[in-house]
Parts: sequence; C-alpha cells; structure tokens
Amino acid sequence: MTPPTNILFVCSKNLWRSPTAERVYSNDPRLAVRSRGLSPKAARRISPTDLKWADVICVMEYEHLAKLRSQYRSALGQRRVHVLEIPDKYPFMDPRLIKLIQERVDPLLDECSVE
Repeated sequence: MTPPTNILFVCSKNLWRSPTAERVYSNDPRLAVRSRGLSPKAARRISPTDLKWADVICVMEYEHLAKLRSQYRSALGQRRVHVLEIPDKYPFMDPRLIKLIQERVDPLLDECSVE
C-alpha cells in the first residue's frame, strides 16, 4: 500500500482558509493533511518541521509564498509551492470557500498523481 501524500495548507492566521482546506481533505485516504498560518498570531503557526513533512504545499495567496520563501528558505528547499489565489473573505467552512478550494486543489492532486 502506498503511503499517503502529505499536504500542507497555509494561510495567514490559520483561522478560516487553511483549516477549511484541512477539513475538506482530512478524510481522503490518499492524504495526510495539516494546516498552518504564517502570522505570529496564527492559531497553529508554521514551523520548519511542517515544511519538511510536506510533499505538497498550498498557500492561499502570493503574499504567503513570498513570506515562506523569505522566512523559511532552507526548510522549504526545492519544494514546489502552489498558490491557490483564494482571498481572505470567507469564513470557516463557507460553501463558497469549499468550492474554491476543491476547484483549485483537486487538479493539483491529479497532477501530483496522488492515487
């Protein structure tokens, strides 16, 4: 049996977007899922350990990509980071947010050949 693909979702404060993505994919047997935030005030703040754990990293905005690269360059290594382009305007588990996440993440999972 193939081990699950580790997918890390990242937003600012780990309150709405990344926890929603984590919840949406938490029961997918192909995946092990975490969500983290970049802000010092994040509910669960990202660490180098999270980045090293991840096979796939998804950030919500280009600003998050820039912060990851500047603050965690060595832990990030050569890992590709996918920018989902989801603005911070939806509450946790909002149906519109769920739809956006699925529309943007499902093709990445196919591309990464998560089986």
